[in-house]
Amino acid sequence: MIVRHWLAEAASSNFTCAIDSPTEASGETTHDGVKIVWGSKIPMHDGIRLNGTVYKPGHLKHALPAIFTLTPYTADSYHERAFYFAKNGYVFVLVDCRGRGNSEGEFEPFAGDGLDGYDVVEWLARQPWCNGKVGMWGGSYAGFNQWATLKHSPSHLATIVPAAAACPGVDMPTFNGIHFLYEMQWLTLTSGVTANQKIFGDSAFWIQRFRELYLKHRPFKDLDKIVGNPSRHFKSWLNVPPGNLYWKKVVPTAEEYGEIKIPILTITGQYDADQGGAMHYYSAHMKYGSKRACANHYLIMGPWDHAGTRTPSKEFGGLTLSEASVVDLNKLHKEWYDWTLKKGKKPEFLKKRVAYYVTGAEEWKYSKDLAQTHTLNRRLYLNSVDGHANDVFDSGTMNEIKPTNGTPDSYTYDPLDVRPAEIEREDVKSHLVDMRYVMNLFGSGLVYHAAPLAKEMEISGYVKFVAWIALDVPDTDFWIALYEIAANGSSLILAVDLMRARYRLSLDRETLVDRNQIHRYEFDTFNFVSRRLPKGSRLRLVLRSPNSIYYQKNYNSGGVVHEECAQDARIAHVRLYHDAQHQSFLEVPISK
Repeated sequence: MIVRHWLAEAASSNFTCAIDSPTEASGETTHDGVKIVWGSKIPMHDGIRLNGTVYKPGHLKHALPAIFTLTPYTADSYHERAFYFAKNGYVFVLVDCRGRGNSEGEFEPFAGDGLDGYDVVEWLARQPWCNGKVGMWGGSYAGFNQWATLKHSPSHLATIVPAAAACPGVDMPTFNGIHFLYEMQWLTLTSGVTANQKIFGDSAFWIQRFRELYLKHRPFKDLDKIVGNPSRHFKSWLNVPPGNLYWKKVVPTAEEYGEIKIPILTITGQYDADQGGAMHYYSAHMKYGSKRACANHYLIMGPWDHAGTRTPSKEFGGLTLSEASVVDLNKLHKEWYDWTLKKGKKPEFLKKRVAYYVTGAEEWKYSKDLAQTHTLNRRLYLNSVDGHANDVFDSGTMNEIKPTNGTPDSYTYDPLDVRPAEIEREDVKSHLVDMRYVMNLFGSGLVYHAAPLAKEMEISGYVKFVAWIALDVPDTDFWIALYEIAANGSSLILAVDLMRARYRLSLDRETLVDRNQIHRYEFDTFNFVSRRLPKGSRLRLVLRSPNSIYYQKNYNSGGVVHEECAQDARIAHVRLYHDAQHQSFLEVPISK
């Protein structure tokens, strides 16, 4: 009925008039120089109407560029941002994704945002208060749907500024094929039509649910039932392989990256949980985009976590930064829009195309591309004495000397071992737990140290780890972390990577492991890091199998992981080789 009604409107001569006015706006008010128009109904290609809240300068004398956010968290979440931009010379429109807030339809995460974004762009461009130039703003999911909209090349989209942009199939709902229990927490946040912020933020509730799945060894597919929120989205995601076309079809293709012409500002952070997604888009554009378009794509790599990519803070997760790290991103966005939508000056902050913050040195640096953030890659080869590498006090080593022979290092991962839950309780912040405690308590991994630095050293770029590993099970998961260990023994995590063994060759296909055969594993999806290490500090590398309430558990059987439970469990004996034929090493990007 709705579709037929929309088609009838399209056939009538009044359709253009309906599009070109604030359709069925329920009311408006003016506050502190900003006019707010409530309940603008924006028609989509299939007859569904999205709800938009319009913020305009109170004394609008001529048409202005329009900026909008398409959000699943309901428009009210970004009231302060909209108010800021309206007071600074822009029309800002907060639009609820379909099925969310006051928008019609049904919310299907990641599925239809691109076409809806296209329709919003073209509707805004035809409004009397818009001069035909449209930009987008937003982060996380609202960073994803900027790229999803750009995929469809709306003619009036003049710029996007995606921050911490999630990329389906890359960092959401899995990372390298490994699910996080957080995805059910997010699906609960976006269940129904309004944001369920209270339950989403109740950490005690989620830890209890995650512990129930973990301690009772229930299959991962039961998580939504344990939470008490059965979700068809959760069920469908479990059945989609990580490299599947289902994910690829909602983001730009290589050809579509090549057609991009508008300026782009990508923002992410070294500790941003969606850095992988943000950098996937950026790297793909650098690879497939035209030279001219890439020259107008700027990247800011801050020292921030996920929230900090929109509201930076100099303290989070136990890390304290300098005042230089706290960039006024509202001001920077305004300057960017002035440049791209109003022919103003380029933001002074963007001295070159890549801006990145060096923690430790507490300063911003600039380069024309990511490759220039470092001058060399230094290989540190793994070794040990008689296989001693299971303890932070009796660890293996990392140095530039190539190994000639050596006893392989080994550890055991038992999926039925639930002792890690002892440190993942309501009263413990798991990401702050000292790794020395974890390794000494459980002995469930390998540890390697480099020698203390004779002088300070800057790491800027992507680390890579290559390991020759043999398993006696058809599959398991790996968690790799690089730390800075200060002279006083304190540690700071620098970079992390994850891999499911069956995806070691490609995310597009599963290749189970040959029992006790030595295979090469290349870990090359670490997060970008930039850190100046002081004299006397050193690097620590940790390799283990993730055994945590926060990760999907791999029971090592080689079966369908989300269906596995205690009866499928197989103990994995992991051996890492470092000899002349099997040179395992860490590659570190050094800046001089």
